[in-house]
Formats: sequence, C-alpha cells, structure tokens
Amino acid sequence: MTSTDLPSEHARELQDPHLLTEEEITAQLQGAPWTRYAAIGDSIVAGIREPLEGYADLGWADRVAAGLRRINPELEYHNFGVRDLSAAQIRATQLDAALEFKPDIAIVVAGGNDLLGKHFDTAAVETEQARMVSALRSRGCTVVTMGLFDNTWTPYVAEKYKAVMKHRLQQFSDLTQAVTLRMGGLHVDLPNCPAGKEPIFATDGLHLNVRGHAVVATEVIRTLGEYLAARKA
Repeated sequence: MTSTDLPSEHARELQDPHLLTEEEITAQLQGAPWTRYAAIGDSIVAGIREPLEGYADLGWADRVAAGLRRINPELEYHNFGVRDLSAAQIRATQLDAALEFKPDIAIVVAGGNDLLGKHFDTAAVETEQARMVSALRSRGCTVVTMGLFDNTWTPYVAEKYKAVMKHRLQQFSDLTQAVTLRMGGLHVDLPNCPAGKEPIFATDGLHLNVRGHAVVATEVIRTLGEYLAARKA
C-alpha cells in the first residue's frame, strides 16, 4: 500500500521524505520480471512492528509485495517468516518449503536472533546464510538480503548492551553483504540509510515501528530498481 492508496489518516506517511511515492515505486520497478516472491526469516520478515500514528500498519515484506504487484498484479507471494528463530532454524524449517514454492525472487533475513545470544557465532550464521542463498540462486532465483539498522543510539537499548550490540550488528551486516555478493545476490545497505538515525524503532529495543517498515520497503525497492536499471543499460 503506497501513496494515493492510503487513507487520509496516513498523511504523515504520504509526506515522509524517506519514502517513495506511488509514482516513484512504479518507476523503480518498471519492467520487473518477478511473478513469485518468497520472504524467509524471523520476526523481521514476519513483520513484528509497533503502530505509529499517521502510518499504515503494514510490514515491509508486504509493502514490497504491494509494490511488485503494481507491475505484475498476478504476483504470488508467501511470507514464511516466524519470530524467534535462529539462522539454523530458519534454514531447517523454511528453506525446503520456500524452494517448493518456486520463487523467482526471495528475500532472506537470518541471524538477527543469533546475535542476541551470549555468544555470536558469526561463522555459523554465515554458513547458514550461504546454504539458503546458494540453494535459491542455483534455481535461478533473485535473492535479496539486508543489513540491520543500528538501534544502539536509541534509549530503548540498555547502556550496558550498547557497545556489544553495535559491534555485533556491524558483524552481521558485513558477513551478510559478503555472502550475498559472493553468490550474486542483491544486498540492501540499511546501516548506511539516513533514516536509521530517526524515530523508526519500536520501544521494545529490538524491532521497528511501522515507519521503520515503510523505510525498509523503500530501500528494498530502490535496490531492486538499481538492479533493473543496470540490466537495461
């Protein structure tokens, strides 16, 4: 749901400078070839979010689906996301089902819960991500991944956790980008998005509010737009 699709009570979203308009989304995705879209991951993908006045209560993955349907109205979309899963659990419980769905585009976000543990096994997360991305890529699927916003500047993260969380978030984003680029996928660089320093976080200290979800959707669509433009060049 975007731009003129939104009722008047979502006026703040319509005026948000970090979000694409309906016309811009259509322009970014013009020529998009995808007809089957899968989203794989944990609560980030499942769409756990906090409402915010003036914004539509939609998860980012659903927003991306709405954008793709502007080009291909018959797009098939399945969100496999389940909260609280580790990267290994996501791969074990979602990958086969996603492959059976036969997507031609998939977004994979896995490892966020791993970095919240006592120890963050980056090698294990990298291995699990690589297994998922490679399985999808080997079937000709366009795969999109993303880094994670750094929320340690907010008051929602306890001071004693800020330093270690900041380091782990950077590790996660770096390893995810490396895996993705190595396998020919598309990576969304959320850590360097200017909106990451604005009020996009939920008060639970872990998730995003609905404005944050709108920002993520915009950044995914921009990444897809850049990919489509490069194909035409």
